[in-house]
Amino acid sequence: MSAPLPRVCVCYLLREHDGRTEVLLGRKKHGLGHGYFVAPGGKLEPGESAVDAVIREVHEESGLVVEASDLEARGEITYLFPHREAWSQRSSVFVCRSWRGEPEPSDELDPEWHPVDEVPLEQMWDDARRWLPAVLAGGTVARTFTFGEDLASVVDERC
Repeated sequence: MSAPLPRVCVCYLLREHDGRTEVLLGRKKHGLGHGYFVAPGGKLEPGESAVDAVIREVHEESGLVVEASDLEARGEITYLFPHREAWSQRSSVFVCRSWRGEPEPSDELDPEWHPVDEVPLEQMWDDARRWLPAVLAGGTVARTFTFGEDLASVVDERC
C-alpha cells in the first residue's frame, strides 16, 4: 500500500467591488506552479488541520487575517503526477468572504483582484478551468486530476 498523499490547502478570497465579485489571485514567484496565477495556500504542517493551515497560509502569502468561522469548505481535489510522484497531493478547497487587512505582496505571491468572470484561467494550472468557475459561483468540487508527461496538462479527470 502506498503512503498517503501530502496534504495542501487553498483559499479563494471573494469580495464585492464596484458591483462585481472579485477573487484574490497572485502569480506564484517560485516553486511548484511558478509563473501560474494561484490563490493563497500551501502545505499542511505536521499535526495541522486544513483549516489551521489555510488561515496560516493566507496570512503568510497575502497579509490577510481570516477566521475559521468565515471559511467555507468547498471540497477536495486530488492531483496525481505519475511522471513526478513528489508533486502528487490532496488539496482542501476553501472560499472566504470576510477578513482583516489589505492584501500585500509576499515571498510567494503578488496578490491582485480579478473579476470572477475574467479569471485568467489560461495562466493557471490546467485543471482550474474544469472546476474553479463553478466553485467561485457557489459550487463544490470533489475530483481527481492526473497530469501528463509535460507535468502541465490534465490527461485524466475523475469524480
